[in-house]
Amino acid sequence: MKKYLLALSLISSVTLFAQTPDDALRTAWFTQNGSGRNTATGGVMGSLGGDITANHVNPAGLGLFKTNEFVLSPGFLLNKNKFNYRGTDTSNDKNNFNYGATGIILAAGAHPNKKWTSSAFAISVNQVANYNNRVQFKGFNNVSSYSEKYLEELVRDRADTIAALKNYIYGSSLAFRTYLIDTIRGANGAVMGYQSLVPYSTGINQSYDATTTGGYHEIAIGLAGNLLDKMYVGGSLVIPVINYQKQIIYSETDATNNTNNEFKSFEYRESFSSRGIGVGLKLGMIYKPKDYWRIGFAFHTPQLLGYKDEIRSSMTTNTETYAGTITETSDQLNSGNAGKSEYNLSTPWRAIASASYVFREVNDTRRQRAFLSADIEYVNYRSARFSAVNKMDIDLVNYYQMINDEIKDYYKGNVNIRVGGELKFNVWMVRLGGGYYGSPYADEALKANRIVTSGGFGYRNHGMFIDLSYAHIFQKDVQFAYRLNDKPNTFAVQSGARGNIMLTLGFKF
Repeated sequence: MKKYLLALSLISSVTLFAQTPDDALRTAWFTQNGSGRNTATGGVMGSLGGDITANHVNPAGLGLFKTNEFVLSPGFLLNKNKFNYRGTDTSNDKNNFNYGATGIILAAGAHPNKKWTSSAFAISVNQVANYNNRVQFKGFNNVSSYSEKYLEELVRDRADTIAALKNYIYGSSLAFRTYLIDTIRGANGAVMGYQSLVPYSTGINQSYDATTTGGYHEIAIGLAGNLLDKMYVGGSLVIPVINYQKQIIYSETDATNNTNNEFKSFEYRESFSSRGIGVGLKLGMIYKPKDYWRIGFAFHTPQLLGYKDEIRSSMTTNTETYAGTITETSDQLNSGNAGKSEYNLSTPWRAIASASYVFREVNDTRRQRAFLSADIEYVNYRSARFSAVNKMDIDLVNYYQMINDEIKDYYKGNVNIRVGGELKFNVWMVRLGGGYYGSPYADEALKANRIVTSGGFGYRNHGMFIDLSYAHIFQKDVQFAYRLNDKPNTFAVQSGARGNIMLTLGFKF
């Protein structure tokens, strides 16, 4: 039975819950980015040091500097995405500019009578993750519909028709007002529940297209000391700055072309932006038990981020003879304003253990030298936590607790491994590296990893250096258009690769 829309001139209470477990993963699962040298060697910086990237990985590595240095690292990303959704393949390209570790290092010697041989101070910025991407897939589905997530929300909240009309204006209310979701009424006209008008059991064609922009930027202020060229200790205060935008177009159309089943299509559009800033610490040490060996350890505390989000959405539904074509927007229901929310996020902590073996000719440093290095990094993805800004809002507190419980069930801790090396021929260097980043998902059915292969060249002479590198990142991941609680979820399998070109220009002074 059709519902009857109420004339609501004033929206006094709007429920906006936009965060999901996926939002926590954006600031946790990424491959190492830094200078050209660091990129070429696979991201090994746990025990190597002597590079500005150390300020973002193991600040103790700054202690190896004996001269001042200014570094600039522009880059470029090449995205080649492939998706398979329920047997249908799609692909797309999206390229954009990038940058790596950029900043200044100021080194100072110590008093001759002091045990501290030298110290270094650094200020740098690094793009930890680049969000410029496009996720696009489509396919035939006769198991579930996007509309069912709205159905679940209304049933879960035991929402009456008044709440369904006005309390979920960025999702369920749009579906209810356009007749994608309708009431089930008893013989006496009483509302018995809700139903989706999408006939997914006979088949629907689904399409998901999301374009994301922005980045995860990190400002690091680091200090390190060198104790008798044997022990290096350091720490950096990091200020993460997040800028993320997503534009979503999702649609479902009737695959049967039946004009009498009261459903032809619906399209949902969403414009979402998220901005965050926070603080964290990175602490580390490097020890040289022998002249050629370096052993390193670093610990990254959780970064505490405060976020401000904005969202706008719209829906157009065609239910044929049932109600025709109706369009509803959140702007119409919210006086033309975007929905806004504020919340906090604590990112996962991580720990890095590393070892390097450095080959060198002590008496003539111009002769061929080399190093081999390896990092093992543990990231506890399931330790990410959302929290409400307003602790007095019990609904928000309970909602974020529910999301945190999902994070603990959905993610796990895992290990990333990076290896790399360098050969030096007088003023020229050749570098190679690689890495493996394990899946953050607890469900073994969700196959995901990232494999990095990298290489590059370097030139150092007369106080100037140039490093050019390329890293090829093979990606395997999963992408969900929606998630449901009462049936197995369907997802797109993502493959493809990302290329990272990094150029570093540096000057010693």
